[in-house]
Amino acid sequence: MSMKPLEHDRRYGELDQVMRAYLGQPADDTPERRSRALDAYLRHTWHTRPWAIAEAERQLREYSRNPPGRIRLGLGEFYAVPDTGMPQAAIRDWLVVLADHLKQSVEEGDVPPPASPQTHWEWHARFPETAQLLGGWFSQDVVDEFPDHEAAVANYAATTDPQLIARLVGELHELLALPLDEADYALAAAELGMEVAPPPPFSYGAWFQSLTTTLTAP
Repeated sequence: MSMKPLEHDRRYGELDQVMRAYLGQPADDTPERRSRALDAYLRHTWHTRPWAIAEAERQLREYSRNPPGRIRLGLGEFYAVPDTGMPQAAIRDWLVVLADHLKQSVEEGDVPPPASPQTHWEWHARFPETAQLLGGWFSQDVVDEFPDHEAAVANYAATTDPQLIARLVGELHELLALPLDEADYALAAAELGMEVAPPPPFSYGAWFQSLTTTLTAP
Protein backbone atom coordinates (compact mmCIF):
# COMPACT_ATOMS: atom_id res chain seq x y z
CA MET A 1 0.00 0.00 0.00
CA SER A 2 1.47 3.35 -1.03
CA MET A 3 2.15 6.05 1.52
CA LYS A 4 -0.42 8.75 2.10
CA PRO A 5 0.72 12.24 1.00
CA LEU A 6 0.95 13.55 4.57
CA GLU A 7 3.15 10.66 5.69
CA HIS A 8 5.32 11.04 2.60
CA ASP A 9 5.88 14.74 3.20
CA ARG A 10 6.63 14.27 6.90
CA ARG A 11 9.24 11.62 6.22
CA TYR A 12 10.62 12.46 2.79
CA GLY A 13 9.22 15.80 1.62
CA GLU A 14 12.42 17.82 1.85
CA LEU A 15 14.58 14.88 0.80
CA ASP A 16 12.47 14.82 -2.35
CA GLN A 17 13.15 18.52 -2.96
CA VAL A 18 16.90 17.90 -2.78
CA MET A 19 16.63 14.94 -5.15
CA ARG A 20 14.58 16.96 -7.64
CA ALA A 21 17.39 19.51 -7.74
CA TYR A 22 19.60 16.77 -9.26
CA LEU A 23 17.34 15.94 -12.21
CA GLY A 24 19.47 16.35 -15.32
CA GLN A 25 22.52 17.22 -13.21
CA PRO A 26 25.53 15.12 -12.22
CA ALA A 27 25.60 13.85 -8.66
CA ASP A 28 29.30 14.65 -8.36
CA ASP A 29 29.48 15.96 -4.81
CA THR A 30 32.60 15.12 -2.82
CA PRO A 31 33.31 15.68 0.88
CA GLU A 32 35.33 18.74 -0.16
CA ARG A 33 33.05 20.22 -2.82
CA ARG A 34 29.33 20.69 -3.40
CA SER A 35 27.84 19.92 -6.78
CA ARG A 36 26.18 22.49 -9.03
CA ALA A 37 22.81 20.95 -8.15
CA LEU A 38 23.31 21.21 -4.37
CA ASP A 39 24.51 24.80 -4.72
CA ALA A 40 21.30 25.57 -6.64
CA TYR A 41 19.18 23.95 -3.91
CA LEU A 42 20.97 25.90 -1.19
CA ARG A 43 20.93 29.21 -3.06
CA HIS A 44 17.17 29.07 -3.57
CA THR A 45 16.22 27.50 -0.24
CA TRP A 46 18.29 29.89 1.88
CA HIS A 47 16.41 32.72 0.18
CA THR A 48 12.89 31.27 0.43
CA ARG A 49 12.74 28.60 3.20
CA PRO A 50 15.98 28.65 5.24
CA TRP A 51 14.48 26.49 8.00
CA ALA A 52 13.93 23.65 5.51
CA ILE A 53 17.67 23.02 5.09
CA ALA A 54 17.99 21.51 8.57
CA GLU A 55 14.99 19.28 7.85
CA ALA A 56 16.57 18.16 4.58
CA GLU A 57 19.77 17.28 6.47
CA ARG A 58 17.80 15.22 8.98
CA GLN A 59 15.79 13.36 6.30
CA LEU A 60 18.87 12.62 4.19
CA ARG A 61 20.76 11.23 7.17
CA GLU A 62 17.80 9.17 8.36
CA TYR A 63 17.28 7.71 4.88
CA SER A 64 20.95 6.81 4.59
CA ARG A 65 20.73 4.93 7.90
CA ASN A 66 17.50 3.09 7.02
CA PRO A 67 17.25 2.57 3.25
CA PRO A 68 14.18 0.66 2.05
CA GLY A 69 14.40 -2.98 1.08
CA ARG A 70 12.98 -4.39 -2.13
CA ILE A 71 9.70 -5.51 -0.58
CA ARG A 72 8.85 -2.11 0.84
CA LEU A 73 9.91 -0.39 -2.34
CA GLY A 74 7.61 -2.70 -4.27
CA LEU A 75 4.74 -1.87 -1.94
CA GLY A 76 5.37 1.84 -2.37
CA GLU A 77 5.85 2.34 1.37
CA PHE A 78 9.19 4.09 0.99
CA TYR A 79 10.59 6.90 -1.08
CA ALA A 80 12.70 5.64 -3.98
CA VAL A 81 15.74 7.80 -4.75
CA PRO A 82 15.68 8.74 -8.46
CA ASP A 83 18.35 7.33 -10.74
CA THR A 84 21.50 9.37 -10.19
CA GLY A 85 23.72 7.42 -12.55
CA MET A 86 25.81 6.07 -9.68
CA PRO A 87 25.93 2.48 -8.45
CA GLN A 88 23.18 1.59 -5.98
CA ALA A 89 25.78 0.67 -3.38
CA ALA A 90 27.23 4.21 -3.47
CA ILE A 91 23.98 6.08 -2.88
CA ARG A 92 23.97 5.78 0.92
CA ASP A 93 27.44 7.30 1.20
CA TRP A 94 26.46 10.04 -1.25
CA LEU A 95 23.42 10.95 0.85
CA VAL A 96 25.67 11.28 3.90
CA VAL A 97 27.96 13.61 1.94
CA LEU A 98 24.94 15.76 1.04
CA ALA A 99 23.77 15.81 4.65
CA ASP A 100 27.23 16.86 5.80
CA HIS A 101 27.28 19.74 3.31
CA LEU A 102 23.83 20.92 4.43
CA LYS A 103 24.88 20.75 8.07
CA GLN A 104 28.01 22.77 7.31
CA SER A 105 25.99 25.34 5.39
CA VAL A 106 23.66 25.89 8.36
CA GLU A 107 26.28 25.82 11.10
CA GLU A 108 28.81 28.02 9.30
CA GLY A 109 26.43 30.21 7.34
CA ASP A 110 28.04 28.98 4.14
CA VAL A 111 25.55 30.31 1.61
CA PRO A 112 26.08 30.33 -2.18
CA PRO A 113 26.26 33.94 -3.38
CA PRO A 114 23.33 35.39 -5.35
CA ALA A 115 23.38 34.37 -9.00
CA SER A 116 21.14 33.68 -11.95
CA PRO A 117 19.57 30.19 -11.90
CA GLN A 118 22.08 27.54 -12.91
CA THR A 119 19.88 24.45 -13.32
CA HIS A 120 16.49 23.52 -14.73
CA TRP A 121 15.19 22.91 -11.20
CA GLU A 122 16.38 26.31 -10.01
CA TRP A 123 14.71 28.15 -12.92
CA HIS A 124 11.38 26.53 -12.06
CA ALA A 125 11.77 26.93 -8.31
CA ARG A 126 12.56 30.62 -8.66
CA PHE A 127 10.05 31.51 -11.41
CA PRO A 128 7.10 29.11 -10.98
CA GLU A 129 4.36 31.34 -12.36
CA THR A 130 6.50 32.35 -15.34
CA ALA A 131 6.95 28.65 -16.04
CA GLN A 132 3.18 28.22 -15.79
CA LEU A 133 2.60 30.90 -18.43
CA LEU A 134 5.39 29.91 -20.81
CA GLY A 135 4.91 26.16 -20.52
CA GLY A 136 1.12 26.29 -20.51
CA TRP A 137 0.39 28.97 -23.08
CA PHE A 138 3.50 29.00 -25.30
CA SER A 139 4.20 25.37 -26.06
CA GLN A 140 4.33 24.11 -29.65
CA ASP A 141 0.54 23.83 -29.57
CA VAL A 142 0.05 27.59 -29.26
CA VAL A 143 -0.33 27.98 -33.03
CA ASP A 144 -3.28 25.57 -32.95
CA GLU A 145 -4.97 27.16 -29.95
CA PHE A 146 -4.51 30.91 -30.47
CA PRO A 147 -4.13 33.15 -33.54
CA ASP A 148 -1.12 34.95 -32.05
CA HIS A 149 0.90 35.64 -28.89
CA GLU A 150 -1.35 38.52 -27.90
CA ALA A 151 -4.40 36.25 -27.87
CA ALA A 152 -2.57 33.69 -25.73
CA VAL A 153 -1.60 36.34 -23.19
CA ALA A 154 -5.16 37.66 -23.16
CA ASN A 155 -6.46 34.14 -22.47
CA TYR A 156 -3.98 33.71 -19.61
CA ALA A 157 -5.05 37.04 -18.10
CA ALA A 158 -8.75 36.19 -18.44
CA THR A 159 -8.48 32.73 -16.87
CA THR A 160 -5.92 33.32 -14.10
CA ASP A 161 -6.50 34.69 -10.61
CA PRO A 162 -5.33 38.33 -10.34
CA GLN A 163 -3.06 37.45 -7.43
CA LEU A 164 -1.20 34.94 -9.61
CA ILE A 165 -0.94 37.49 -12.40
CA ALA A 166 0.59 39.93 -9.93
CA ARG A 167 3.04 37.21 -8.87
CA LEU A 168 3.97 36.63 -12.51
CA VAL A 169 4.63 40.34 -13.03
CA GLY A 170 6.87 40.35 -9.97
CA GLU A 171 8.78 37.34 -11.30
CA LEU A 172 9.23 39.02 -14.68
CA HIS A 173 10.62 42.14 -13.00
CA GLU A 174 13.03 39.92 -11.05
CA LEU A 175 14.01 38.08 -14.23
CA LEU A 176 14.67 41.37 -16.04
CA ALA A 177 16.80 42.59 -13.12
CA LEU A 178 19.24 39.68 -13.52
CA PRO A 179 22.50 40.36 -15.39
CA LEU A 180 21.38 38.49 -18.53
CA ASP A 181 22.06 39.08 -22.20
CA GLU A 182 19.73 38.12 -25.03
CA ALA A 183 21.15 34.59 -25.29
CA ASP A 184 20.49 34.17 -21.55
CA TYR A 185 16.89 35.31 -21.97
CA ALA A 186 16.43 32.76 -24.73
CA LEU A 187 17.84 30.08 -22.43
CA ALA A 188 15.55 31.20 -19.61
CA ALA A 189 12.52 30.98 -21.91
CA ALA A 190 13.46 27.46 -22.98
CA GLU A 191 14.15 26.28 -19.43
CA LEU A 192 10.77 27.66 -18.33
CA GLY A 193 8.89 25.79 -21.05
CA MET A 194 8.53 28.21 -23.97
CA GLU A 195 8.70 26.30 -27.26
CA VAL A 196 8.02 29.14 -29.72
CA ALA A 197 9.89 32.32 -30.56
CA PRO A 198 8.62 35.70 -29.31
CA PRO A 199 6.43 37.64 -31.74
CA PRO A 200 8.22 39.89 -34.23
CA PRO A 201 9.89 42.30 -33.83
CA PHE A 202 10.52 41.47 -30.16
CA SER A 203 13.62 39.84 -28.75
CA TYR A 204 13.05 37.59 -25.73
CA GLY A 205 14.09 40.30 -23.29
CA ALA A 206 11.94 42.94 -24.96
CA TRP A 207 8.96 40.60 -25.03
CA PHE A 208 9.32 39.85 -21.31
CA GLN A 209 9.34 43.59 -20.72
CA SER A 210 6.24 44.05 -22.85
CA LEU A 211 4.45 41.34 -20.85
CA THR A 212 4.89 43.32 -17.64
CA THR A 213 3.24 46.32 -19.31
CA THR A 214 0.41 44.29 -20.82
CA LEU A 215 -0.40 42.42 -17.61
CA THR A 216 -0.43 45.54 -15.44
CA ALA A 217 -2.64 47.57 -17.79
CA PRO A 218 -6.24 48.17 -16.63
